[in-house]
Amino acid sequence: MSTPQARRGNTRQRIQDVALELFSAQGYDKTSLREIAEKLEVTKAALYYHFKTKEDIVISLFQDLAKPIDDLIAWAQTQPRTLETKKELIRRYSESLRAGEPLFRFMQENQPAVRELSIGESFKARMLTLFGLLKEPDAELTDQVRCITALFSMHAGMFAMQNVEGDPEEKRKAILEVATELVTAANPPNRRPARPDSAQTASP
Repeated sequence: MSTPQARRGNTRQRIQDVALELFSAQGYDKTSLREIAEKLEVTKAALYYHFKTKEDIVISLFQDLAKPIDDLIAWAQTQPRTLETKKELIRRYSESLRAGEPLFRFMQENQPAVRELSIGESFKARMLTLFGLLKEPDAELTDQVRCITALFSMHAGMFAMQNVEGDPEEKRKAILEVATELVTAANPPNRRPARPDSAQTASP
């Protein structure tokens, strides 16, 4: 996702930023298009020109976020299924989370609404694809739990660590370190890596 500075001059992106700010502050269900327009100091007609509904705004935000995740999945599917590839996958995913942190925070804080929106299933499909790229096809249940926990510890950690004192960059590094340790534990060195084409495929 673009930085706030890069987005400032673009009306569509300003709408996205303000809507996400309001959704996170007071909840998706309690935020109206009228409030978004008032915060932006534009007419409802100007807002409708870009987005007809709140869901349209969230979908557009998710599409912006999904592109780097889809690119990451495409990259990982061409790589050997080694531990080094999986550690790099986790590192790059951490960068994607950092770029989309406001949206992930919204998704964490508005889970009931997200489940009802069309992005819910799409996000779930991508998470399952990443999970499939981290685990081996014959992985034991414990190792499968480690891989899925690695992903969701990054989401939950980013949300929970907001209230923990410390440098934001150091907190991100700590979360990534824990996720990497889980993936490493789930992929013992004596296990033969699978071929790249054995991974699950992302849903369109």
